[in-house]
Amino acid sequence: MLKYLAPLALLLGGIAPTHAQTVEGAVEGDAILKDFTFGTGEKLSELRLHYTTLGKPQRDEQGHVTNAVMILHGTGGTGKQFFQPQFADELFGPGQPLDTSRYYIILPDNIGHGGSSKPSDGLRMKFPRYDYDDMVAAQHRMLTEKLGVTKLKLILGTSMGCMHAFVWGETHPGFAERLAPFACLPVEIAGVNRMWRALSIDAIKADPLWNDGDYTDPPLAGLRTVASLMLIAGSNPYALQTQYPTRAAAEAYKDQAFARTFARGDANDTIYQLDSSRNYNPWSNLEKITVPMLWINSADDFINQPGYGITEKAAARMPGATFILIPASPETKGHSTHSWAKFWKGDLVKLMAE
Repeated sequence: MLKYLAPLALLLGGIAPTHAQTVEGAVEGDAILKDFTFGTGEKLSELRLHYTTLGKPQRDEQGHVTNAVMILHGTGGTGKQFFQPQFADELFGPGQPLDTSRYYIILPDNIGHGGSSKPSDGLRMKFPRYDYDDMVAAQHRMLTEKLGVTKLKLILGTSMGCMHAFVWGETHPGFAERLAPFACLPVEIAGVNRMWRALSIDAIKADPLWNDGDYTDPPLAGLRTVASLMLIAGSNPYALQTQYPTRAAAEAYKDQAFARTFARGDANDTIYQLDSSRNYNPWSNLEKITVPMLWINSADDFINQPGYGITEKAAARMPGATFILIPASPETKGHSTHSWAKFWKGDLVKLMAE
C-alpha cells in the first residue's frame, strides 16, 4: 500500500478534483517544449508540461524504456488525482496491476491544468486556444524529448483522458501496446455533453465581473453556475436517491458537495478546459486502432449515456477492443466510476496479460 503524506480531497463527479498531495516515491518534473505550435497556428516559445512519475524506468540493451505506463486525467484534473486511495491503493502496490516496482508510471498535468502552462499564468484569454490534438502532441513530445520514452505498455485515460486515448490510438498507432479508455465516447462532443459545457462557459462570460477575462475579482456568479452543472453532470442518481432519500438530506449533501468545488478553479482556465473538446471526433478513423483495448463506461454516467447505440458500432470497428458497461447501482459513482478501480481492476489485469 502506498504511504500517503497528506489527506486527499474527494473527486466530485470526476470532473473538477481538488488538488491531491504527493505520495512517497513520487518524482515531479517539467518538460519545457520549445517553439510549440498549436492547431490554430498560435505559438508559444516555451510550453511547460508538468508531470509526476512513480517507479523507475527499465531499459533494454538498446537503451529503450520498456516498462512505461501513462495515465491521463480528466477535465479540470491533474496527474495527482490518481493518488486518491480508490485508485492508487488498488493499482500501484506490490502485486497489483500497475505495481510501481515493475512499471514506470507517468502522470502528466495536461495543457491548461495543474502545474502546466495555462491561461491563469498571465496570458489569460490571450493564451493559445488549445484542443485535444494539441494536448496529445504535447504528451508525445514530453515522452520522447524529456523522458526518452518511445513505447508505452499502456495508456489508461479517464474522461478527457479517455478521449485522449482514442486520439493516441489514431495519431500514433502502436505507440502504446494497450489502451484503456474509461468513461467517454469516440464521437464528436454534441448533444447534452456539449450543452452543459457550453452553458458553463456562457455563465462565466455572462458574469459582469469576468470582463472579457481581465477580471480583478473572480466572477463568482458564473463559477457558481459551473459548479452546479458539474454536480449534476457527475452524479449517480441511483446512489443519491438511496443515500439522501429526503429533501433535507439531499439539500445538506448538495451544500457539502458544492462547497468542495465552488470557486476552486480559475475562470479563464475553466473556459479553456471545457472548450478544448470542441474538435474531438475520432469516429472516422477507429479502424486504425488495432491494439488490445479495454474500453469501459458506466450505465449511471450522465455525460456518456449508454443508450445511444454508439458503443456497439464503435467496438465492432476496432478488432482489439473489449467494451464493458458497468451496471448502475447505489455503489457506482456516476461519471467518476472511472476512477474507482474496484469496479474494473480485474479487467485491467486481463488486459495487461495480453
